[in-house]
Amino acid sequence: MIVMQWARFVLAALLMIWGLISLLTTIVGVFRLRYVLNRIHAAATCDTFGVLLTFSSLALMFGWSISSLKLLLIIVFYWISNPVSTHLVAHLEVVTNPRVKDECKVIPYDAD
Repeated sequence: MIVMQWARFVLAALLMIWGLISLLTTIVGVFRLRYVLNRIHAAATCDTFGVLLTFSSLALMFGWSISSLKLLLIIVFYWISNPVSTHLVAHLEVVTNPRVKDECKVIPYDAD
């Protein structure tokens, strides 16, 4: 039984470290990249993955309980809302910024 507890602890620690490295990558990407669309991409991708890994490690440490169910619901809500909100902010940047064509290639949107 003690081996299972240690295995769960090691797996949770590895998930937590991997998640924190992903979140650190987000921070570096937001501060190092110059253009706002690149920053949004770095923040959305790494942030969503880092939250998944970090909260999964916490749920693994709690075991099967109401707290782990709450953490899994937070993960699901975050995975649904973060890409949608990031897409909306990026679309707003493309529509309102007159210099966006100088910074990146914009593919025209054809609504059929």
